[in-house]
Order: sequence, then structure tokens, then C-alpha cells
Amino acid sequence: MTTQYWYNVRTGEVEQGAQSSWKHLLGPYDSHAEASQAMKKVQANNERWEGEDAED
Repeated sequence: MTTQYWYNVRTGEVEQGAQSSWKHLLGPYDSHAEASQAMKKVQANNERWEGEDAED
């Protein structure tokens, strides 16, 4: 089984394997680097979706 990484939104830390409550985690991600960028990805998706909503 491959290692999975999770971003903890409560602590702002990347976890190797899901160590915290699921309600605080984003993921899984394939690498530590990818997980560390989770909030940037969330923000980019939110901005894209808001733009799509504005077009409707």
C-alpha cells in the first residue's frame, strides 16, 4: 500500500497517514508537497466556482 498524506485544516500540518479526525482532514494526496498545497487548491477551486456561478 502506498503512503498517503493528508492536510489537517485545524492545525495546518501535513500528516502521513490519517492521524486526526476525518472532519479536520483534506486528502488523500500522493505526496507531502501536494498535501501542503491543499488550501491553495481549495481556494483556487472556490474562485473558479464563484466565477462559474457569476456567469449563470
